[in-house]
Amino acid sequence: MIPPISRPARSFLVPVFLLALAFAAPVLCQGDDSVIKVDSATVVLNATILDAGGGVVSGLRREQFSVFENGRKQEVTYFSAAETPFAAVMLIDTSGSMESRLSMARSAAITFLDGLRVDDNVAVYRFASKVEIVQEFSGSRDISESIFDVKADGMTALNDAIFKAAEELKARPEKRRAVIVISDGADNISGRSAGRALKAALEAKALIYTVDMSSADTSGKDRMQNQGVLKDFAEKSGGRFIAAEGGPALRLGLKGIVDELGIQYTLGYEPSDQEKDGKWRAIELRVAKPKLTIRTRKGYTAGK
Repeated sequence: MIPPISRPARSFLVPVFLLALAFAAPVLCQGDDSVIKVDSATVVLNATILDAGGGVVSGLRREQFSVFENGRKQEVTYFSAAETPFAAVMLIDTSGSMESRLSMARSAAITFLDGLRVDDNVAVYRFASKVEIVQEFSGSRDISESIFDVKADGMTALNDAIFKAAEELKARPEKRRAVIVISDGADNISGRSAGRALKAALEAKALIYTVDMSSADTSGKDRMQNQGVLKDFAEKSGGRFIAAEGGPALRLGLKGIVDELGIQYTLGYEPSDQEKDGKWRAIELRVAKPKLTIRTRKGYTAGK
């Protein structure tokens, strides 16, 4: 378990993504209530490429990528692999269910923020029954000392917190954007559904990274359900789920998020099928190099 760190930290904001993507190799998914509609001609994909050991792969060239929509190859009209600053909103769960894990959650946040680069920007929010600002977007590595005075109390407005983060990210100039959630995943009071929160994040072109803080004391069924919520947000947005087992594994996981956000590939294409028929379009992203894992969005619904 990561010991509490009594020094300030900073929040970060992350990057790019848009409406369509494919998970690993040939994986096709079907639509659901979280799908975002494409209303412009260009579909933008943000992808993280990992090697067999889980390390982020840099240096790939445009000609090594291929994009397929519903099995039909598309012409890539935009490609970027530059290391650029990102903007992120960090959401820290301070609800009553986090009482035994709040200190660990704060320490995890600080560990993560310590890895940010000079030009990255982060805002920090806490959420329980309500969503409250802790620190505005800043390049500073310091965080308001008020976060250390917060007590775990109230219910858990997870969906509302993600929705709020997405709204804040929409106005940011950074091309790469992310929402970092540190929570036990047990929403019980939000006014918005999980699907609406996810849709808002996709509209903001933000990836969602979730850090599971569920307690081992939670019943097996409830814990699996709560973890499922966090995994769903991460997978459908193209982000990543981290199980908080504590210690070095958690620290490495948090550092890995920063690395991923700093080295991503952004591709754009104009679909050969321009009909806005409201149907699900499955996207598959391929890389002409063996033994790689491709993490990105699975598809989109063509908006009318």
